[in-house]
Amino acid sequence: MRLTTKSRYGTRLILDIAVYGGDKPVPLSDVSSRQNISLKYLEQITSKLKKAGIIDSHRGPFGGHMLAKSPEDISIGHIVRVLEESTVITDCAEQEKQVCGVCNRAGECLSRWVWVEASRAMFDCLDKITIASLLAIDNETFRKNKK
Repeated sequence: MRLTTKSRYGTRLILDIAVYGGDKPVPLSDVSSRQNISLKYLEQITSKLKKAGIIDSHRGPFGGHMLAKSPEDISIGHIVRVLEESTVITDCAEQEKQVCGVCNRAGECLSRWVWVEASRAMFDCLDKITIASLLAIDNETFRKNKK
């Protein structure tokens, strides 16, 4: 699976809000400037993250976005699942499908198990990485950039 910019930028967005927000909303325009990500693209990403209950939005002159959950409760796996259209590394790895219809061996391919397991392993890893753990790893860098 090749992660799209949605997952990468979504993770950067959540990290930015965690670092700069604290107990106050972070304007999306500020995130856009700091992260060098288009405001329009961030708006698309925040819409999905809000529907998933990962962030909250606040309107008004001091509005912006805040984390709806604790950084310990937001995993990278959850962010990727919310933002990607597919979470499997190949079309045939969708577990609910018995026949993928993509290749000429559909339905009888023994290698399908490899792709199902690889997808599962990737998300097992991503689910263990939280926003809090990333902040702890790179806390010094964030402090330097925050000035």
